[in-house]
Amino acid sequence: MSAVRNESGPDAGVPWHYGDPLGEQRALEAGEASVDLSHRPVFAVAGPERLTWLNALASQKLDALAPGEHTTAFLLDLNGRIEHAFGGVDDGETFWGHTEPGRLEALLAQLSRLRFTAKVELRDASASHALVLTPGGPRVVPREGLEAALGERRAGTWAAEAVRIASGTPRIFLDTDDRTIPNELFMPEGDRLGPGVHLQKGCYRGQETVGRTYTLGRPPRRLVLLHLDGSVGELPAVGAALTASGEEVGRVGTSAIHHELGPIALGLVRRTLPTDAALTCGVVAASQEVVVDPEVGLHFRRPEGLLGKVPGRSLK
Repeated sequence: MSAVRNESGPDAGVPWHYGDPLGEQRALEAGEASVDLSHRPVFAVAGPERLTWLNALASQKLDALAPGEHTTAFLLDLNGRIEHAFGGVDDGETFWGHTEPGRLEALLAQLSRLRFTAKVELRDASASHALVLTPGGPRVVPREGLEAALGERRAGTWAAEAVRIASGTPRIFLDTDDRTIPNELFMPEGDRLGPGVHLQKGCYRGQETVGRTYTLGRPPRRLVLLHLDGSVGELPAVGAALTASGEEVGRVGTSAIHHELGPIALGLVRRTLPTDAALTCGVVAASQEVVVDPEVGLHFRRPEGLLGKVPGRSLK
């Protein structure tokens, strides 16, 4: 299977596509393909107190994580802003985590500072283990088992990113900035705020901001799905400014060509921006589709639109 690899950017080194990126998107949506994410750094947390220790630090409830169950969690600052994000799975003896390229050193340094007397051991496991997105969800596997884990039907990161963006799932650190709080990115569902926040778990740093915004609603910004003008022939850069009537109102995150929706992107915009406002990113015009309701709170209404409409899998 011949692969065209990403030559630059956050996904450099892994397959971008295998010759049929639009067909690969359909295979991903049907749960029939796997994605090589072996460029993402992997870390291991061992020791009898690993889950209770992680649970005390993170926004997610981890102390009862079942073996084999994948999860996502954030480490927040005192103001509720996302400082670190990681996914992972516990095998009953070790928690195998993964994060964005270029983020592991800072994450491990933060975790090490907070270890205190906990009976845990931290290490960088990127040389020995790799992440694969399979039809059954994300898996961390030994590198010698990477090819077997990927299987015969594969999709590249072009397909994975297009499906993720269409589902309204942000990629932390690319679709966010250093001011982002979880409430700007996700709609609450029961006791969850997206894949990374458990609204009923015990105290953790930044919880006050998350809880207050959940109760009172109206976060400063909101995530939107952008439908881009395809006639221009280019996609906006991550971090590019979004404008409305000549005024800057937000930023663009990741973008891709989707097999049904065409050119799309995720963006963060002011909460007060009208939901029907026409947007521009440089020379690219865009319309917005609601992901996070501007009035979201305990009185929230679920927006009609993309959530639950576009199938696919993410690193939840």
